[in-house]
Amino acid sequence: MSSHRWLPLAAVAALAAAPAAAEPLTYAGALDLAARSAPSLQASALKVDAARAAAHAAGRLPDPKLSVGVDNFPVSGPPAGRLNADEMTMAKVGVVQDVPNAARRRAEVAAGSAEIGVAEAEATLQQRNVRVAAALAWIDLAYAERRLAALDQLVGGLKDLWSAQPASVASGASRPAVGLEPRRLQATFADRRSELVAAVAKARAELSRWTGDRAPTTAGEAPHYDVDPAALHAALDRHPILLIAEAAERRADADVDAARGATRPDWSFEVSYGRRDPMFGDTVSAGATVSLPLFKSTRQEPVIAARLADRNRMRIEREDRRRALVAALDADIADHVMHHDQWRRAVEVLVPTAEQRAHLELSSYAAGRAGFDDMRMALTDLADAKLGALEREALVARDGARIVLTYGSDQ
Repeated sequence: MSSHRWLPLAAVAALAAAPAAAEPLTYAGALDLAARSAPSLQASALKVDAARAAAHAAGRLPDPKLSVGVDNFPVSGPPAGRLNADEMTMAKVGVVQDVPNAARRRAEVAAGSAEIGVAEAEATLQQRNVRVAAALAWIDLAYAERRLAALDQLVGGLKDLWSAQPASVASGASRPAVGLEPRRLQATFADRRSELVAAVAKARAELSRWTGDRAPTTAGEAPHYDVDPAALHAALDRHPILLIAEAAERRADADVDAARGATRPDWSFEVSYGRRDPMFGDTVSAGATVSLPLFKSTRQEPVIAARLADRNRMRIEREDRRRALVAALDADIADHVMHHDQWRRAVEVLVPTAEQRAHLELSSYAAGRAGFDDMRMALTDLADAKLGALEREALVARDGARIVLTYGSDQ
């Protein structure tokens, strides 16, 4: 019996052992690095700062206006064209102050506060999105590295097989063309490895996007999240998407109040100093103007109706978003249960069955009762089973991270 017949047994033993990762970026470290370096979070923080700064000006009186001019300048008669010929002619300088009514100013303050709420809720949502994206990128990279390591362990146990000739060819029981089968098996595994190398590169690029690490690698165990449907549903009321909708409703309420404030008069005050010829003496003037919203049915009331419709639309859209969140959560939980069941079947049934089949086929091949093609199929099926189990495990880890980080509490 040729010793090369037993070479694949080493590959089976190597593939049965899970590969270990020993790289520098842990799951928690990746999320922390993303939270500190993601540009989108820095942009969100600046948006909050801008909203808070703008709110300081809300409700303030408008800037005063400087008024300059000439009153009662004669254009006909004997004094025409002369500033000092008529006692009523004067050069005037004054200050005008507009005073919007109190309802308008209160509405402006409320709108500014609502804008802060919108910006803060959007920043919180962006924080969640970054955490989810970084978490999924880390998981994808970790499991891509593990699948690549698993395949390399299998191929490493088959190195001598590529140059070995099947025993059936050596004995004359099979045609010489059968001797090409090892090269075909080698090409099959090379194709699989190319796919896994590309998957590692893509996952590394995605993780680099969120962490800023140009060549990230993973270390430590994959995250395990307990998915509690009741707790997740209870946390939905404080989901940032709904908080954004609530803040938008408050802003719409402020718009309604501002529209109603337009039905009340606005004021303006003016104080001016008039300079005349010294023989006539200077003057001081003061006055006030008030707006008269007399045509409410055609001016203010249609605007109020429009703002009320916008507010009602906001409330309905908030309910629509809440239902969409509930439906998305339920669907994601259903997928998670399915993926978990599939992963357990892969670990408990598919992988052990593939390992047993590979051992049996290798034993039959060593005894001359099975051909190389039978052994090749057994080895490729074992590789598919092991890599498939890792893919299913990755789906379970992705589901847990995405569900908890997307729908759970921020605390």
